[in-house]
Amino acid sequence: MGHGSSKSDSSSGDSADGGSKPSRMRRLGRRLHLHSDHFRRRSRAHTTGSHSHTSKILKEEDFAGIALIRIISAEMKFKDKWLVCISLGEQTFRTHVSDQTDKPTWNSEKKLLLERHGAHIARISVFETNRLSKNNLIGYCEIDLLEFLSQDSSSDTEVFDLLDPSSLSTVGRISISCCIEDPVDTEKSFVRRILSIVDYNEDGELSLAEFSDLIAAFGNKLAAEKKEELFKQADRNGDGVVCLDELATLLAIQHEKEPLINCCPVCGQVLEVSDGLNSMIHMTLCFDEGTGNQVMTGGFLTEKEASSGWMFKLSEWAHFSTYDIGLRSGSSASHILVYDRRKKRLVEEIIDRKIVLSMRAIYQSKFGLGLMDNGAKEILRSLSEKQGKKMDSAESAKEIPNFIEFFKGQINMDEVKYPLEQFKTFNEFFIRELKPGARPIAFIERDDIAVCAADCRLMVFNSVADSIRFWIKGRKFSIQGLLGNEACSSAFINGALVIFRLAPQDYHRFHFPVSGTIEKFIEIPGCLYTVNPIAVNSKYCNVFTENKRVVAIISTEYFGKVAFVATGATMVGSINFSRKEGDYVKKGDEFGYFSFGGSTVICVFEKDSIKIDEDLLENSARSLETLVSVGMQLGLSVKKQD
Repeated sequence: MGHGSSKSDSSSGDSADGGSKPSRMRRLGRRLHLHSDHFRRRSRAHTTGSHSHTSKILKEEDFAGIALIRIISAEMKFKDKWLVCISLGEQTFRTHVSDQTDKPTWNSEKKLLLERHGAHIARISVFETNRLSKNNLIGYCEIDLLEFLSQDSSSDTEVFDLLDPSSLSTVGRISISCCIEDPVDTEKSFVRRILSIVDYNEDGELSLAEFSDLIAAFGNKLAAEKKEELFKQADRNGDGVVCLDELATLLAIQHEKEPLINCCPVCGQVLEVSDGLNSMIHMTLCFDEGTGNQVMTGGFLTEKEASSGWMFKLSEWAHFSTYDIGLRSGSSASHILVYDRRKKRLVEEIIDRKIVLSMRAIYQSKFGLGLMDNGAKEILRSLSEKQGKKMDSAESAKEIPNFIEFFKGQINMDEVKYPLEQFKTFNEFFIRELKPGARPIAFIERDDIAVCAADCRLMVFNSVADSIRFWIKGRKFSIQGLLGNEACSSAFINGALVIFRLAPQDYHRFHFPVSGTIEKFIEIPGCLYTVNPIAVNSKYCNVFTENKRVVAIISTEYFGKVAFVATGATMVGSINFSRKEGDYVKKGDEFGYFSFGGSTVICVFEKDSIKIDEDLLENSARSLETLVSVGMQLGLSVKKQD
């Protein structure tokens, strides 16, 4: 059916003067324009590269499918203008802003790539937008998208409770539609979308002229030169047109020999790896299927960035700062992004903007260095001592609720061992203990597996050279400078380096990453610089080799000797240990705690003694800290046993 018009189009396309060619190409251009309208709205996701859906080459066994999520509507407890953000992995998208109402409607959708071993828990966050500079997070829910692959339901629409990030009480409900295309369905629908681009008369089949336009859109010059040969190869039944199944067969067979698709016909991006799977995924995510729903705006890394008001964005521009993966030195270092290992999602570290500006002024300039050399070190020490006394006073307990509110959603009070009213000072709360079992220890029975020593932002390096290349910019950083002459041995010089950075909101007790015997403690006096990455990435000071620190040497069966360095920082004048020399300890046991502030633990392993987990190394190579918890796996022993 409809063959006549397709064949007629074919004959006109082969005419000597080619008079119909511009008309066909204009039609192709219009179709691509319609398909790519939504793509331009998220073009930043492609230009940044680091979080584009094409930046990672996917293996067939890792492809779980394509999720189409539609944010339909919500019921809130008060009237406002609302927007919704959805985050998955290193990508965040946002809806348009609703009308002033307590029952907002969006009908806004987005396609998301699902990997079997990648990010699969989507966070849906609802913001009120009545503020110029900062939209307010009201509630959120999380959805495990992989569960939809095995879900047997007559409806793909569900209603989820929205939870307040502080109290976890219900603040509203949101209706979400989610359908998952498995790999087989994705392949079928992909070919259907490809065919629809140049099927001008919409009869479900391609004439030679239409087929030729499709090959041209793929950007493959060699294929374009033999388009007639390819057409005959595809037209398996010899009826003069190529149908859906025939086109699918051609693409599958040809990709085994020589891929046809060199560039995406929707966005125009050159496909670096032109294999069938990755080409299909790329173009599926680029296509707008014309459902009539609004496609979400993309190109954001975190929900904080996506939800920002226009005045906040203006201030960002004024300070020349940027959102990006990794941390740049200098004025752009105003957003600290970390990768949540458990939830496989980028999150932004909460830090007061005034503090960011002051740290940049001190640690990222020669003028700031001059301050450090002219007495600021003593000022920091005095400030830490005074702040420590203040946080130990009964009056300081009033600050606890404000502290929890500021770090809303990042302090889980359900894990805390004692109720809030039991803390009589701020420092008592700051060094809070957790309930037994709150931090399970990975492979607790295996001493050949090292674990994370703290709730922290983690950086790992196989050598000091890697740490200097990707992270530490201080002048002349070295293992000997870090450990001191007494603790440093030749085996540590080229060993692996693990940096556990604790932020103020973190659980501030640190634990043993390995099992063994504490041989000795060595106290090294020093400064109290901040351990924030803005200072660590400064070329003007050596945070880790100049700060006050205590080095503990732990003798182990599987890792040889491990140097455990507890580093002081601004507002952390004291480092407290709960174990002593000669004690035998098990990995995961508590080792000590820091008082108020942020601080750092550094572990140095002997050369060729540990194989650090690959995901941690990959993030660190991108200058991206990984958010981890006590007891998560760190790496495996590779040291030969005697």
